[in-house]
Amino acid sequence: MILLQLIYSGIALGMIYAVIAFGYQLTFATSGTLNFGQGEALMLGALVGLTLVGLGVNYWVMIPIVCIFGFAQGALVERVGVRPAIKTRSEFGWIMATIALGIIFKNVAENIWGRDDLRFPSPLPEAPIQVMGANVLPMELLVVFGALGMMILVEIFNRKSIYGKAFVATSNDRDAAGLMGINTGMVITFSYALSSLTAAFAGVLVAPLTLTGATMGAVLGLKAFAVAIIGGLSSGMGVVVGGLILGIAETTTGFYLSTGYKDVPGLVLLLLVLTFKPAGLFGKTAIKKV
Repeated sequence: MILLQLIYSGIALGMIYAVIAFGYQLTFATSGTLNFGQGEALMLGALVGLTLVGLGVNYWVMIPIVCIFGFAQGALVERVGVRPAIKTRSEFGWIMATIALGIIFKNVAENIWGRDDLRFPSPLPEAPIQVMGANVLPMELLVVFGALGMMILVEIFNRKSIYGKAFVATSNDRDAAGLMGINTGMVITFSYALSSLTAAFAGVLVAPLTLTGATMGAVLGLKAFAVAIIGGLSSGMGVVVGGLILGIAETTTGFYLSTGYKDVPGLVLLLLVLTFKPAGLFGKTAIKKV
């Protein structure tokens, strides 16, 4: 029963990693770039949500407000940090720009909310429920289904809406999409906005299960990047599987060995994937003619 309980907790943690990693996929698909401030987008979403809840806003009403905030924050990152690098065809400019903006957001958060970790009140009962003989927090179930729901909604949007089809066309061939009249610059901005929206949404999901503070996003963003690499930056299924593997590995290793070693299995897996399957477990290797 202890093992089953650890697996449940690992699944909840893994789905948070997966939804953040899904954001990495969105930006990589359209522009070949990544937002290395994705963890800070999660952190800002959690802190803005905490502020709204503190002002008396209902948790369920707060979620769409935080998503709008995350959308705007992601668009700002693309406009300020990524677009100039893409225009000048800088290979490393967008990396340093997104890292720099992440540090700025973290410093702003420290000055507004302070450096101490804060408790985010849970919208659901904190008493665990029995699932197949093991205890599960209702908030953990919300995390799992909420993360899955967000990724499914984005996929439906991409497949069914005209804007989503422009997104898919840009991800398949940006130059060809531009020749067909699609504003690829706006599509890239939208992908960054959507990426930060998913991270902000993940922030308000995970916040009631942990402490909320200006430093909470750094580790989550880094581990989500590892999940994206393990699963494959071109595979939605890959980030879910990669997130579950990493989440369960962390919770079981932390209990049976030591919390000091809980990060080791995921990093070892990352090194193995980079060595033997660089495109990721579910990724496709791209072949370029030169």
